[in-house]
Amino acid sequence: MKYVIIGNGTAAVGAIEGIRSADKVGPITVISTEPYHVYGRPLISYMLLGKTTEEKMLQYRPDDFYEKNNVTTMLGRTVQHIDPKKQTVSLASGESVLYDRLCICTGSRPFVPPMEGLDTVENKTSFMTLDDAKHLNEMLGETNDKRVLIVGAGLIGLKCAEGIYQRVSELTVIDLAPRILPNVLTEVPAAIIQKHIESKGVKFLLGDSVAQFEPNKAHLKSGGTIDFDILVVAVGVRPNTELAAEAGCEVNRGILIDEHSATCVPNIYAAGDCTVSHDIAAGVDRILAILPNAYMQGETAGKNMADHICSFTKAIPMNASGFMGLHMITAGSYDGEAYLEQDDEHYKLLVTRDNRLVGFILIGDVDRAGIYTSLIREQTPLDTIDFELIRDKPQLMAFSHAERAKKLGGAH
Repeated sequence: MKYVIIGNGTAAVGAIEGIRSADKVGPITVISTEPYHVYGRPLISYMLLGKTTEEKMLQYRPDDFYEKNNVTTMLGRTVQHIDPKKQTVSLASGESVLYDRLCICTGSRPFVPPMEGLDTVENKTSFMTLDDAKHLNEMLGETNDKRVLIVGAGLIGLKCAEGIYQRVSELTVIDLAPRILPNVLTEVPAAIIQKHIESKGVKFLLGDSVAQFEPNKAHLKSGGTIDFDILVVAVGVRPNTELAAEAGCEVNRGILIDEHSATCVPNIYAAGDCTVSHDIAAGVDRILAILPNAYMQGETAGKNMADHICSFTKAIPMNASGFMGLHMITAGSYDGEAYLEQDDEHYKLLVTRDNRLVGFILIGDVDRAGIYTSLIREQTPLDTIDFELIRDKPQLMAFSHAERAKKLGGAH
């Protein structure tokens, strides 16, 4: 069995490890546009901050990862076409690779909306890849005197701000949304994190956008202007679905896959940020561009590619981030009955619906978040556990008397 994986991120690693759990010998070929050994993409901000190095980032898997798993890498190459009838993948270099089973792990790319005058800005970058971080690092230089404008107050924009705030003279983040992290947080916790980031010298312009760029100046819809030396565009991402669509896979914003990570085209699987997942917390199908789901989808794809039939049906939105020393973990849906604990340094929101925990937001004290995540993923009925105890003291994970008696074989 010949396996081919397009992409070399978290989903691809999951696919490799999934294949190897069921098939130790079938050759695997990984084709990726990026020239690097697989790396921890979320670490690019820490590289700029000086908390990690490029060498350490490339240790997401050991140096001998490909060799140990009998993987042939074709890095720095671009796939142009998939032929599902001939079961071949054609590269821009003219090379062609045969497959018996293919996994598309093409991820996503920065979304750059049309902005007047953007082409006149010389010093600009997005912030998704190691090359983006290296480019930004070069533009910043060693002098700490640059003024930086970040367009986008989502996770990518704020992680960029965290990476560079100590290396600039001015840092402004602008977003059309009325709050930071609009896709992740509700108003109150967003305000807590915004206040913390502002205390580090970062300025926010929310509910506003750029009407027009000059080479070093942004004219705002509100009428103001911002002078800058470097522009970072972090408005959002778009899934890379073109290869899959051309090969006949069904696409609706992302590639549609079933619980086995299979597309509608025989022998073609897909995983990660380029796919649509079923969010069990909200009960809707949507793109969940997060690492745990990417890995688990990839692993599921790999196992099924190697004829070890298994399913992944526990996808939920989840984000774990630190912003300049303040930690945040969120998961699931916020639609339901809310339980709230809040003081100056901590925020804890737990959301329940239909006898299940469906979502949470933790800021500050994020210990034991894994217990809450597990309750959401497993859809544990709350009346089978002592939820009040778990809600207040999750470290004392405890079962109800009835459940406890059952587990102890009826003994009290």
